[in-house]
Amino acid sequence: MLTSKASSKFKIYYEVTKPKIWYLLVFTALCAAITASNIYEIEISPITWILILGGVAAGSAGANTLTNYHDRDIDAIMERTKDRPIPSRRIYPPEKARDFGFILVGISVICAFSINMWAGIFMIFGLVDNILVYSFLLKRRSRTNIILGGFSGGAPAMIGYVAVTTTGLWDLGLVMAGLVFVWIPMHIWALTLHFKDDYNKANVPMLTAVQSEKTSVRIIAGTTLMMVLFSVVPFFMTDESGNNLFHEVYLYTAIGTGALMLALSIWVLMKPSEKASWTLFKFSSPYLAILFIALAVDSAL
Repeated sequence: MLTSKASSKFKIYYEVTKPKIWYLLVFTALCAAITASNIYEIEISPITWILILGGVAAGSAGANTLTNYHDRDIDAIMERTKDRPIPSRRIYPPEKARDFGFILVGISVICAFSINMWAGIFMIFGLVDNILVYSFLLKRRSRTNIILGGFSGGAPAMIGYVAVTTTGLWDLGLVMAGLVFVWIPMHIWALTLHFKDDYNKANVPMLTAVQSEKTSVRIIAGTTLMMVLFSVVPFFMTDESGNNLFHEVYLYTAIGTGALMLALSIWVLMKPSEKASWTLFKFSSPYLAILFIALAVDSAL
């Protein structure tokens, strides 16, 4: 009985961290570290792996928990979010979730600074951008919220990169972080277009909820095109000797998956519908994961 109750409580607190979000962010940190390790031929110690993955997981989960706490009032209004642990009162009082979030954030900062100073700096940057800039300052005030708040999405990739090396090809780390940053608007706007009535009901000015459908689908198609074009940048990167860092494996993967994303965005553009925007949203996460897998695999060849 006690074990079952503890298990149920664990599942509720696990749910409030939004695991589907931090799974992907941890994965980008993992692939960024592997890529840097392969390129620089630097072995990553087991303790560093624990600090990278544990720190990014705790930081992302903690940030999500704190934003869930802050958004508990609008989550109770929206159909998509009203059954989350806080608005459904499965975590009550809400301050329990807030305290849990602070603990996770504290763990993440300790892990990051235990790696090195740069990892700690990027961890704090990501937390501040996500929790304060996006959730507290911009989400309810500006239609550009996810753009300025999207910088935090690239922080895990930078943490994975600087955990391996803090010198040399900083541009590679920034490009990997940039892949996440340019991906975020398309990913989020496809979701908010699908649930625009929810956001309007809660008075949250997500761009695709407050703009006309015609304008919204054009913006989504444009950001998708920008993302696909940026995704081929790593192929043209070279080391100090002029040798390419990545080869055909990454290029063909970026082109193939990018073509699929463009096709889906054109579908949304030509025939706007909840099904089209939802399909684009659902394919966007595997798309980003595949790009990072390709970076890690290609760098090992």
